[in-house]
Amino acid sequence: MSVPNRPVTHFVLRGICRLLLIAALLFIATPSESHDLSSPAGSSMKEGGLAFERGAFSSALSHWKQAAELYKSSGNTPAQVEALVLSSQASLGLGQSKQALQSLELALGLAQKSDDPLVEAPILWHLGRAYLTMRQLPQASEFLQQASTLAHKQNSSPLLATTLNDLGILFVLQQQDEKALDAFQESVTHAERAGLSLLAATARTNAARAWLRLKQATNSRLTLDAALEQLQAVSPPSRQTALGLIGIAVTYQRLLSHLPQEHDALLLRTAGVLQEATTIAERLGDKRTLSYALGYLGHLYETSFRMDEALQLTRRALFAAQSVDAPESLYRWQWQLGRQLAAVGQLDQAIASYRQATLTVQPIRAELTQASSDGVVGEQDTVKPLFFELADLLLQRASLTDEIHAIDGDLRAARDAIEAYKTAELRDYFKDECVDAVRSRLTTFDRLSADTAVVYPIMFNSRLELLMSLPSGLKRISVPVAADQLTQEIRAFRRLVEKRTTREYLPHAQQLYDWLIRPLETDLSHQNISTLVIVPDSALRTIPLAALHDGTSFLVSKFALAMTPGLTLTDPRPLNREKLRFLTAGLTTAVQGFPALPYVANEVESIQQLYKSDQLLNNAFQTSRLERELREGRYGGLHIATHGKFSTDVNDSYLLTFDGKLTMQTLDQLIGLFRFRQEPLELLTLSACQTGVGDDRAALGLAGVALKAGARSALATLWFINDEASASLISEFYRQLRDPSVSKAVALQRAQQKLLNDRIYGHPAYWSPFLLMNNWL
Repeated sequence: MSVPNRPVTHFVLRGICRLLLIAALLFIATPSESHDLSSPAGSSMKEGGLAFERGAFSSALSHWKQAAELYKSSGNTPAQVEALVLSSQASLGLGQSKQALQSLELALGLAQKSDDPLVEAPILWHLGRAYLTMRQLPQASEFLQQASTLAHKQNSSPLLATTLNDLGILFVLQQQDEKALDAFQESVTHAERAGLSLLAATARTNAARAWLRLKQATNSRLTLDAALEQLQAVSPPSRQTALGLIGIAVTYQRLLSHLPQEHDALLLRTAGVLQEATTIAERLGDKRTLSYALGYLGHLYETSFRMDEALQLTRRALFAAQSVDAPESLYRWQWQLGRQLAAVGQLDQAIASYRQATLTVQPIRAELTQASSDGVVGEQDTVKPLFFELADLLLQRASLTDEIHAIDGDLRAARDAIEAYKTAELRDYFKDECVDAVRSRLTTFDRLSADTAVVYPIMFNSRLELLMSLPSGLKRISVPVAADQLTQEIRAFRRLVEKRTTREYLPHAQQLYDWLIRPLETDLSHQNISTLVIVPDSALRTIPLAALHDGTSFLVSKFALAMTPGLTLTDPRPLNREKLRFLTAGLTTAVQGFPALPYVANEVESIQQLYKSDQLLNNAFQTSRLERELREGRYGGLHIATHGKFSTDVNDSYLLTFDGKLTMQTLDQLIGLFRFRQEPLELLTLSACQTGVGDDRAALGLAGVALKAGARSALATLWFINDEASASLISEFYRQLRDPSVSKAVALQRAQQKLLNDRIYGHPAYWSPFLLMNNWL
């Protein structure tokens, strides 16, 4: 039995990042000694501290919130501020970032009234840390820099030590490794000056990881040795000590591949340090920390191919996490157990464990995007391999049986695993629950019209799997092309197909056709399929599939095409043409440094001739006016013809208005009402938009924009194209859509074919970037 192809160290390093952050703040997450412990509030403060120390974050949060209310009632503002700050740390420990921010903002407001920088500065630091945890780097940088400035002015070594450690983490996330190393080293200096040995050891561990990123493994080893020596000298050992030891052990393990001559010695040291952490956690009764120590020790045995010990330790870690309701570690050990069971050939048990992990992780998905001292920008996804490995195992099991019902069940389960990941991926991109709200109202549909097939490409490291839903059922086809090779071909095609003066794109268009479409041709032909719906994965979201070429003709000549981010996110009802009243908005003149779009007037005029519509052009196209029209009108279609950009960060994605930029968040607020109406927005069209070449997350935003806007369908472009060509295609699309027998996918196909057959606009750079997303009927 093969094991899913993934470097397990990637998984392990993810968990330790969270531990290093917790270890760095523990020294301050303890009530000061100024409280009257005999009072109810003081007692709550003490009980909260004891609960936090043993990893019982829910209990700590409850006690500290109670203390904050009691101090508020008695008018003891300084003590209330302290209780609020501590409760925010418990919230962060539980992954409740928004609740942590609310507590800190309230504390900051109270502290600012005291006009005491020594009271205000720590709260600014905590706010910076909270935003860092949420990976909102601009806000994190702002608050951490403010805290650092105040700490320098007050010459406060404790606060400087903590702030500099977090600034180092921020620099790592910004890929500024040398600045990160400097910050960590300066943090060590201030921590030792303040007598904060635990924090000094944590900063040293972070510095060791920075040395490793700078490819200086020897310096990393020496720094890590110093961190370990410092941590072992702390007496008595505490939860902070155990967490610090786990961070050091996992960093030692990372050094194994960089210092092969020291492999055996490093392996023994890693095991010894994890065992020491296990002993401390057991002595303290801290099962949350114990689960991490045992789990990473289990992983260490796994990498040494000692599977009996690995399974035993992983099961112990899983039990410890279950006993304290710690889902953020539980899913890791369920996942790890599944991987180990697969390695020893227990496929059914492995799949069961993987499924448990996916169920555990979904409610806590948001907290798993937490910042780390290991991460880099772009490595925001922590659990994609979990869902893909489960799908891989299900496909493996399907290939081991001839029983039709069992095969169909495993193929559907594999598809559902990827579907669950895609939903979480969109939710993370948009940073809200709008995707879940949409999904809760929809159901997966497998009954397709007789002429439609849904193709689900899944890119694994070593192969491409094509799951195809046909009217006759689900079919699987495996293509022997590695994900890296496929991605490289996709990138080249996307780069070249935009060049209007060459045909350099053609070999890539044909190669991609051979991998993605040709293996399906026999089934598509036998069942007379004329519409293909693609659920793209990763880089496939960034290319116009209509421009794939079989050597004779383009794909759009054979099939009407649509894309959807997921079947469970698609409303399968057909277009209601009778109620299709449009609001059209756009710019024909040059504004804010962007060029004029004179042919937008043609788009607006064609819509006006075909449908009932209202217009907002040029200076009438302002955010406030758009809001008023959408609030008061009963529109089924919204057509926006303006410059726009989809970016890696949803906060940097926008549509240009006459007086500013309309962000995705604002767009959501403006037309979010459609989500709650009986008849939602039927069609959202965005022309003149563009996404960055090779930017998979930007394409994710493009694919999800219909969901974000509460629309059943969206039509948008991958890149900015000729203004006149765009107006011609859009006008033909709307003309075709008037025919009740024509689906949206077919309407787009005919509009694209019209340009394809035009002597001037026949190059795919003009017609192929138009994508129809979500509902295609």
